[in-house]
Amino acid sequence: MGKFLLDVFIIAITGFGGPQIHFTQFHRKLVKKRNYLTDEELKELNSLCSMLPGPTSTQTITAIGYKRGGPLLAFLTLFVWALPATFIMTAFAIVVHTYDLDNPRLGFLKYLQPMAVAFIIFGAYKFRELFVVRIHHWALMIMAAVAGIWFKTPYYIPIALFIGGVVSNLFKRTDYHDIRPIKNIGWNKFALWIGIFLISALLGALTKNKAFLLFENTYRYGSIVFGGGHVLIPMMFNQFVEFKQYLTANEFLAGVGILQAVPGPVFSIATFTCAMAMKEFNTMGQLLGGVIGTTGIFLPGILLIFFVYPLWNQMKHFSPVRNAIEGINATSAGFVISSAWLLFQPVEVNEMNMTVLLGTLFLLLATKIPYPLVVVLCIITGFFF
Repeated sequence: MGKFLLDVFIIAITGFGGPQIHFTQFHRKLVKKRNYLTDEELKELNSLCSMLPGPTSTQTITAIGYKRGGPLLAFLTLFVWALPATFIMTAFAIVVHTYDLDNPRLGFLKYLQPMAVAFIIFGAYKFRELFVVRIHHWALMIMAAVAGIWFKTPYYIPIALFIGGVVSNLFKRTDYHDIRPIKNIGWNKFALWIGIFLISALLGALTKNKAFLLFENTYRYGSIVFGGGHVLIPMMFNQFVEFKQYLTANEFLAGVGILQAVPGPVFSIATFTCAMAMKEFNTMGQLLGGVIGTTGIFLPGILLIFFVYPLWNQMKHFSPVRNAIEGINATSAGFVISSAWLLFQPVEVNEMNMTVLLGTLFLLLATKIPYPLVVVLCIITGFFF
């Protein structure tokens, strides 16, 4: 257990670039180096977590912990995985408030966005290598990429994943006679997920207490967001900045900027946002806000894993489900491409930004420089150029 958690911690402090890069690190560290699970098992878990709302990479590594040691190791895996990112984002929120950075001039962060685009392009390349091997995989990847660029709502994501699974079944021989009734469904875990959702909404509506409202908002987003942190960010901006005005646009964007340099889950933006929303209660209030945001955003996805994973062990042996995995993963590769495109849009096309983007991509593709060092180089570049 200790060795596994240490490996999780190492990935947590070096996992820059979002879920696509996280997957490649899971593959390199947990499959190729440690043999904690097989290539096929990791692909299955990625497929399962892609179909669920919540933080995909967090759910994937938690499911790996569940597979190796049950619920206890799953909770410990989640804690170790999320701790570095949420600690940094809470600390940054306290710094932003302490120094009254209402209009922060964080010049050293100016190249983090083109750097992040390069990381996602690299992730798309790695996803394509792993999951896109047949002609219909290419078609599904392109379909998902175009849909991701065209549609402005995250709700197309489960539809596209469903289409990917259906198409994959059409191209592979499917035997529906091997489907058997699913046993031992843990409805208590599902009831707990729904119960927390309803109780937090009721407490927020009745008390109007900011802490309850923050938990309800983040728990709701953790329950409905498909597509990862890059889908969550604009939703949180609309809710907490434009609608409720808990923090300013510049404060929120400062958090998004530093997020590009923080390893681990992108959903840790919720930690920063809730810590900033509690700034009126000073440092202790911000610490509480960080805990609320972290718990609210990660808890629903993990409860879903506890409910779905035991069922998955039965369902994955059914040929329609097994055949669908290829299509779902190929569709996920398309989402990575669309994420890179959408994140590129606000980047100003100038000589330095393009140099950083292409230089970062070169380092990732052609060298073995550790990811954290690539980020440090980009920050140093921001200081001097």
